[in-house]
Amino acid sequence: MADQKRTELDWQDVRIFVALARHGSLSAAARMLSVNHATIARRLHSLQESLGKKLVERRPGGYVLTPAGTHALEAATEMEQAAQILSRGMVDGAPSGLVRINASPGLSAGFLVSRLPALAARYPRLDIDLATALQSISLERHGADIAIRFDKPKDGDIIARPLTTVGYGFYGTEEACALVEANGEPVFIGFNEADAYLSSATWLTKHFPRARVAFRAKDQFLQSIAARTGAGLALIPHFIGRTDPLLQACDLGAVPPNIEVFLLTRSRDRKNVSIRIVADELSGMFEQERDLFA
Repeated sequence: MADQKRTELDWQDVRIFVALARHGSLSAAARMLSVNHATIARRLHSLQESLGKKLVERRPGGYVLTPAGTHALEAATEMEQAAQILSRGMVDGAPSGLVRINASPGLSAGFLVSRLPALAARYPRLDIDLATALQSISLERHGADIAIRFDKPKDGDIIARPLTTVGYGFYGTEEACALVEANGEPVFIGFNEADAYLSSATWLTKHFPRARVAFRAKDQFLQSIAARTGAGLALIPHFIGRTDPLLQACDLGAVPPNIEVFLLTRSRDRKNVSIRIVADELSGMFEQERDLFA
């Protein structure tokens, strides 16, 4: 493919390239944009012809960006953000457009979802997309603008801001806790088999190898809901257990070590008003509720 521009760029081609770059597959990009696979492939081919460069390569695990694609994604994302701002009207110094936040399911359901909508309500030109995932997503591929994670990245163009330290405990109904306090055998609610590799799941298996796990769920917020039934004790973060009036803490002795939480943004987004303000607001939310986590 010749390294030269052949035709004028089509914004719809750029938009589809951004979706493919973020999601890594034709099917995922097609679902997000409500188009078919053929449209994604055709638009991608059109953009590559316009730029005279190959932007993606197909691998067994999906599509990956070429060096030219990585560079193009930066410019394409800026175009996307500019289009969002223009569609809402320019407001100097005020956040606008869409800011995408990625966090774990437990943190999203147990803390963020009850607080972030108020932030969007304060800024009429700002939209917030809260997506959940147990595994880290790529800020470099613009899978999100802000990520809240329990691990600090060791490389990449990423700024890691410490948010808080999360502590864990066993929580259950009054009856479930009373049973254990009367020297009964503890029964647990834990992670499903697909997520048994997670640190809290392996800790529970190591310290209570013979205990029954009566019910399994994908994330800790769902586990807290299951614990309300009295089926067992859930090993969950304090920020979930302490805010549920139907649960109380049960002392079983040892608990997993505390885990640090970080807010991640791209270094090159320092001057992005919307991302910076949302990041600062998130930091303030965690600081205000610090006692809830420790």
